[in-house]
Amino acid sequence: MNVNAVFIGSNPVTSFIPYSYFPQIHPSVYIGPFTSIIGAVFIRENVFIAPSTTIRADEGYPFYIGRNTNIQDGVIFHGLKGQRISVKDRLYSIYVGDRVSCAHGCTIHGPCFIGNNCFIGFNAIVFDAILEEGVYVSANAVVTGGVTVAKNKFVPPGASIDSQEKADALSIAPADKEAFVEEVQRVNSEFPPSYSLLFGKNRCSCGLACDRPVSCTSNHRA
Repeated sequence: MNVNAVFIGSNPVTSFIPYSYFPQIHPSVYIGPFTSIIGAVFIRENVFIAPSTTIRADEGYPFYIGRNTNIQDGVIFHGLKGQRISVKDRLYSIYVGDRVSCAHGCTIHGPCFIGNNCFIGFNAIVFDAILEEGVYVSANAVVTGGVTVAKNKFVPPGASIDSQEKADALSIAPADKEAFVEEVQRVNSEFPPSYSLLFGKNRCSCGLACDRPVSCTSNHRA
């Protein structure tokens, strides 16, 4: 029995997504057990995706996840139909930059932009928002309402940032939080190669351990 199964597949064709897109995942990415990745999802180098994560681009799309980002246990990515943000002249439902930490149980819901080196805390929600580089969102906080949170700002635990006035009033992240984020990133950046070595082979789209990249089409099955 394959207890490390993952589901990686195309989105269903609907009136709002007229084409079927298969995820594009760099071979260095590690995908943990019981994870689903669906539709137009682009995942760059050395991303760690922990168990029981859902990345579902079957309504809002596409999603982009940058290098050395870690997506921890039980995180959900989803997006609203037809609502996108522009990044470098391209439209995305969700854009997550490099070295972002999405902690256990948080929800990233498009349309949203999360810049490089951001931290999204346990059970936090980011929806319809722009987070510039280095923003720290504490546990159980909510950032929404079309706000832009400026570079290196600190969202306190349990806060509801749903207006630009609230976003502008936020303070700079304390030094101890910056140090914590750096350590989280350092630890999680070691997981993709370490888990791949542990299992011996890449985890591919068919849910098997094989020598193909994770984007294989399962034609190697006997």
